[in-house]
Amino acid sequence: QVQLVESGGGLVQAGGSLRLSCAASGSIDSIYAMGWYRQAPGKQRELVGSITSGGTTNYVESVKGRFTISRDNTKNTVYLQMNSLKPEDTAVYYCNALLGSYRYTNTYWGQGTQVAVSS
Repeated sequence: QVQLVESGGGLVQAGGSLRLSCAASGSIDSIYAMGWYRQAPGKQRELVGSITSGGTTNYVESVKGRFTISRDNTKNTVYLQMNSLKPEDTAVYYCNALLGSYRYTNTYWGQGTQVAVSS
């Protein structure tokens, strides 16, 4: 069984920073890609950014230059460093991983962590 556990959310003022972490555990063969999504109230879940096993990253336009995704393959952990936060970044942030477990490839989700940015 695979679990993704997120941490690091909270309340911050506009212009501040937060760092989210997501650790994958369980019967994992390989992690191909990890990423972060977010869902604001009344809106659809959107991809914030992702990172491949080789370190290639991509970001949604609205966070480019402010957010950075990184990963520690030895710890099966992905990070999201969020700087210059804006009120519109307020959302529940979900970790996502495309990984192989027991020779099957599936997508897994974390439980979500709340990020609130006050103006």
